[in-house]
Amino acid sequence: MADLTPDEKHPGLHISAEPVYRRHDDPGRWWNTTASTPTASFTCGTCGDSDTARGAGKVRDLVDDYTANHGPAHGRK
Repeated sequence: MADLTPDEKHPGLHISAEPVYRRHDDPGRWWNTTASTPTASFTCGTCGDSDTARGAGKVRDLVDDYTANHGPAHGRK
């Protein structure tokens, strides 16, 4: 698989979390669990800022920061 980590040439946001594979008829398959710890990284194409996070709460905070302050948000200011 290709390296999807954002960089200066390919800015953006990347989130990764390996899913838990379950049978199609398992009612527990819709739980919000993952087989591995979620990770995320971003590089902003406008200001060049970048950051990484590991763990569900920190990934959520990183996505909120990227959404509010980087990427397409630069065009809204």
